[in-house]
Amino acid sequence: MPEEDVVVVVDVDKIDENNNNEEDMEQQQDSDLMEKKNPPCQNLRRNDSLEMESQRFPSSTTHAAKGPSTWLILQLAFQSIGIVYGDIGTSPLYVYSSTFTDGIKNNDDILGVLSLIFYTLTLIPLVKYVFVVLRANDNGDGGTFALYSLICRYAKVGLIPNQQLEDAQVSNYQLQLPSNREKRASKLKSALENNHFLKLFLLFATMLGTSMVIGDGVLTPCISVLSAVGGIKQAASNITDDMVVLISVAILVCLFMVQRLGTDKVGYTFAPIICIWFAFIGGIGVYNFIKHDPTVIKAINPKYIVDYFIRNKKDAWISLGGVVLAITGTEALFADVGHFTVRSIQISMCSVTYPSLICAYLGQASFLRNHNHLVSDTFYKSIPGNLYWPMFVIAVMAAIIASQAMISGTFSIIQQSLSLGCFPRVRIVHTSSKHEGQVYIPEINYILMIACIAITVGFKTTAKIGNAYGIAVVFVMTLTSGFLVLIMIMIWKTNILLIISYVLIIGSVEVIYLSSVLYKFDQGGYLPLAFAAVLMFIMYVWNNVYRRKYYYELDHKISPEKVKEIACNTSLCRLPGLAMFYSELVQGIPPIFKHYVANVPALHSVLIFVSIKSLPISKVPTEERFLFRRVHPKELNVFRCVVRYGYTDVRNEEEPFEKLLVERLKQFIVDEFWLSQNGEEEEEEEQECIEREIERVEKASEDGVVHLIGENEIVACKGANIGKRILIDYAYNFLKKNLRQSDKLFDIPHKRMVKVGMTYEL
Repeated sequence: MPEEDVVVVVDVDKIDENNNNEEDMEQQQDSDLMEKKNPPCQNLRRNDSLEMESQRFPSSTTHAAKGPSTWLILQLAFQSIGIVYGDIGTSPLYVYSSTFTDGIKNNDDILGVLSLIFYTLTLIPLVKYVFVVLRANDNGDGGTFALYSLICRYAKVGLIPNQQLEDAQVSNYQLQLPSNREKRASKLKSALENNHFLKLFLLFATMLGTSMVIGDGVLTPCISVLSAVGGIKQAASNITDDMVVLISVAILVCLFMVQRLGTDKVGYTFAPIICIWFAFIGGIGVYNFIKHDPTVIKAINPKYIVDYFIRNKKDAWISLGGVVLAITGTEALFADVGHFTVRSIQISMCSVTYPSLICAYLGQASFLRNHNHLVSDTFYKSIPGNLYWPMFVIAVMAAIIASQAMISGTFSIIQQSLSLGCFPRVRIVHTSSKHEGQVYIPEINYILMIACIAITVGFKTTAKIGNAYGIAVVFVMTLTSGFLVLIMIMIWKTNILLIISYVLIIGSVEVIYLSSVLYKFDQGGYLPLAFAAVLMFIMYVWNNVYRRKYYYELDHKISPEKVKEIACNTSLCRLPGLAMFYSELVQGIPPIFKHYVANVPALHSVLIFVSIKSLPISKVPTEERFLFRRVHPKELNVFRCVVRYGYTDVRNEEEPFEKLLVERLKQFIVDEFWLSQNGEEEEEEEQECIEREIERVEKASEDGVVHLIGENEIVACKGANIGKRILIDYAYNFLKKNLRQSDKLFDIPHKRMVKVGMTYEL
């Protein structure tokens, strides 16, 4: 610990956890920090910046009504090709070889599989994601957290009781809802709000989806790079499988080592390369279709799917695990919508990606009709000879880009998990000043690299990796459908017949695919489930103790009257300067403050209790981030401040947090005066009083800002059962000791930091 840090450690007596019900929590929220009955709060709310900004941030779950220009949409559509479609675009490298693992037994089986690929690509990426799921974006952002946040905003399903009345006044917090409220929506909302198990299940599903997407981030580089590099064996017969694995590992190491540089520096090259890739696979597909067997076009008839299953029975069902690889990376359509727009992704998918993929699979099927024995190397064997090397180079580059997109997506998802208190604190490095969504997490990067190398060396072939890959892909899709059905019922108020149709068509297809990939559990399918289990355990441990700690602080918070009593104590000296006391507690002042003044009988001339809070929205406008309230009487110069972030908001050293907070405090003092002044006679006198108070804040800031950080030691209380002791004393504390501390996360200077220690017995 640096010499500048001051540590005050206070042990407190054991206090059992209280299980307050939700009604008690709501009463505490309504009566404490943001109480509606407080006249200054009412006045402040009438002319607050939150309401003034509402015209610029429409209350909608989609982009602004006016929207970007047509030219900008087309530019974004072009850029999205390089970022969004790398994964699904490289699927033709391995789909047929993963489907026909035992060779082609009947020539018409090719038509059955082609028909399956065609309808799977049409139903899942095109119909489900492009035209349905993209509508469920959260102010332009997508992914599992976007769906969960929409549900949290409409129904009180959050497990941390930190909801405030002012949250709903953030300009982009509101949902645009139909005027007619149907009974089934109200019933479902009530069921979710009143059932603790369902709340836990929603959070569990969100964690599971997150874990599976992170698993995608591990498997995509393995299968994409290994498939692309494997093509070199066609030109050099002396290259063995072990050499292909070594080359793949070398590429993976280089890929992960350059992550710290960020994708911004190479991002502009992504779109042209992937466009060339799509042009190549589409053009070669058309060439093979014309040259070998144009009659495969009849696979558009779903009868061939039925015939395929009748002919192969169980084997046909098992082969679905290979067919599903044709839609890997589809979740990226939704997850990356925040970097583009709904319309731009719809345009790029319908005009470039979907037609190119259909042509590619059509051409490979035509080739296989005449070359059944070449199914294990379909992609490279079907390339015309003079295009082999250009195609090989582009394939390797496309595989690297696909891997890069999934790795970057993994970093973003973990950043979002932090905001829900579902992941241990790790350092977030922002690699681009232009694109705030581009982040790098050093610890996670090295873990991913080790996992990728281990999987590539351990499995060696794309067939086994494909079994693992399929489970991760289908699990996430099925969870997305589950969340979407909830949104259709509760928020969109969709016609019940359309909901039933969605479940019967899309849902049943995904369940069938899920059953197929789970069948290969012992052939590599266990890998993503094992990986997800480890991540789920880490998330559960952190989130469970995080909630226990929050409830402890809520139960033992300090009342405003007690703060007034402490601040007015004549034995306390007031030091020059401004102190910021950090806490996660929103509804009051944390108990650690009482123990601080008991051991250090001094307070700074201006004291601000700062609560960092995450809202269930993607972004909070900077002008609406700070919410101040005063602790009366005025002479104390004590304030409470809630700093609100969305789950994709940037928190880094480049943000002038300290300076911005002081400026917002001065603005709050001015607003409070103008909204509460009663007569013109008193106006001049009050104006002078406000100026003096602002000068006092400025003087305190100039004298020095001190950051008081709570360092809480969490232990299980005496008499706790073995499960709680393992959870808190071992698992949680192991994670806490081996990862970043809060001062490092917010880049608080050590010379102006005071750590205050306290033991919480839970």
